[in-house]
Amino acid sequence: MTTPRRSLLLAAPAAALMPAALRAQGTDPRLGERSAGRPDAPVTVIEYFSLTCSHCAAFHNGTWPEVKSKLVETGKVRMVWRDFPLDQVALAAAVVARALPAERYEGFISALFTSQDRWAFSRGADHVAEIAKVAALAGMSRAQVDAALADQTLQRGILEIRMKGQQEHNVASTPTFVFNGRPQAGAVSYERFAELAGVSGG
Repeated sequence: MTTPRRSLLLAAPAAALMPAALRAQGTDPRLGERSAGRPDAPVTVIEYFSLTCSHCAAFHNGTWPEVKSKLVETGKVRMVWRDFPLDQVALAAAVVARALPAERYEGFISALFTSQDRWAFSRGADHVAEIAKVAALAGMSRAQVDAALADQTLQRGILEIRMKGQQEHNVASTPTFVFNGRPQAGAVSYERFAELAGVSGG
């Protein structure tokens, strides 16, 4: 099944119409926080990202490994990922990522960013089939992928995360990083990331 790449720019506000019970992310562990780093790290950085965003892929493939090794694993920064899908293909990928156990989340989105050209942009590609191939490496069967994609509650929850990003941090593009409450749009270098986080680059 080829997932349409229709823009979601008008879809997120509609999430405000959903019942409060569906908007309560705390009731569904799949919609819980996805993060890396110590909970008591002195600095928390939030990244709003879309899995079909080439700038997000550039950050994750080029900058994130250094951020992770020098800032996150040393206890200086905690990284929090929040979904901001830009189209239906990104939403499908985010749904599958959220359906995985939390401990497999980072590895899966990293694999998607590494292979983004193959599954997100190939003309005539079966986007779901390509996403499912990556999910299989994370231990997810095609039946589980299809079940996740059919879960409207999970889709609505992801769109709710996106809407909150727009409301709370004025997110309008990806990636957008929030450094201690201060939004910064666009991919950044490791040096700029450390500077904005206010920590020693190591």
